[in-house]
Amino acid sequence: MHFTERMDRLGTETAFTAAARARALEATGRDVIHLEVGEPDFDTPPNVRAAAARAIEAGFTHYGPAMGMPVLREAIAADASARKGFPVEPSQVVVTPGGKPVMSYAITALIGSGDEAIIPDPGFPIYASMTRFVGGTPVSLPIRQADGFGFDTERLAALITPRTRLIVLNSPANPTGGVLTRAEIERVAELAIANDLAVLTDEIYGRIVYEGEHISIASLPGMAERTIVLDGFSKAYAMTGWRLGFGIVPPAAVDVFERLVINSVSCVSTFSQIAAAEALTGPQDSVDAMVREFRARRDLIVDGLNAIPGIRCLRPSGAFYVFPDVSSTGMTGGEFAERALTEAGVSVLGGTAFGDEGRDHVRMSYANSQPRIAEALERLRSVAAAVHA
Repeated sequence: MHFTERMDRLGTETAFTAAARARALEATGRDVIHLEVGEPDFDTPPNVRAAAARAIEAGFTHYGPAMGMPVLREAIAADASARKGFPVEPSQVVVTPGGKPVMSYAITALIGSGDEAIIPDPGFPIYASMTRFVGGTPVSLPIRQADGFGFDTERLAALITPRTRLIVLNSPANPTGGVLTRAEIERVAELAIANDLAVLTDEIYGRIVYEGEHISIASLPGMAERTIVLDGFSKAYAMTGWRLGFGIVPPAAVDVFERLVINSVSCVSTFSQIAAAEALTGPQDSVDAMVREFRARRDLIVDGLNAIPGIRCLRPSGAFYVFPDVSSTGMTGGEFAERALTEAGVSVLGGTAFGDEGRDHVRMSYANSQPRIAEALERLRSVAAAVHA
């Protein structure tokens, strides 16, 4: 077979590769602590699982509407209108198998050959990968620990050129756990309006916030008509395996997204959409309990990492990741991650999996139990100490 040159531009998500490598090591008998994959270690809430079972028995096993079942689109619109602070009509909602299709559709629809998209660096790797795949150029917006994992808004302004078509935001952020301030988001809105740019805002971690507030840029004046909101059920409701995401798109983009859905995935499974509607409209105590536990784990891992010589770690305000700087150990993030796995049996990700700005960092997911996190910290202490032994 002869593959097209665009396949050379399509990257991957290193977390899956690292997890597979860690499982291979486990298969040899090694005990490995998994801090690499961004997946809640909680079960999907029981009321959601029960709703899916009832839906299957009721015959919801056939094709559904391309944009999603009315019951779910209505539930998403009502929930988003209340939580995100701007009015959403069910007709603006597109239900997708996970959040990645919303990224893919937005970038495919908005970026042409030679166009530019400004993306966070470090940031979720699929933003840059899909931009390159469609023939565009990803332009990195540095996100640095020195800035509290926010960004310099004037640097953003300087990156905008006549070829810029899209700004990508992610707050709370993967991999840093940073939450953008209202001032930062307001400045992005000013720049988007002044330069007639679209915004893709990835809000998949919007329910997992410990300090501050989650602000959707679509709620600011003049932004709803130029913003695509990405969200879903994987993180807040521990539904990663259900593959349920959604987008909220301006009315002008509805037909574009519907055609992209029809040409790619047809629709999302109907019984799982019934379950997702229950997730939004049913009790929220499972979400609240999960966030409380994540907060306790965050404090455990941050305090533990900062007690290890050579590691500096900010306390994230959202999501369930830390992104410590390990450069004072004498290692890059990639070198630290390699030794953590092979010498200590702790699987983490080197920071360059998320962009060049991550060279001195590693990403750790604290979606693991507190005892396992405590054990991982002890093992990582030995890795840092071994460099100076």
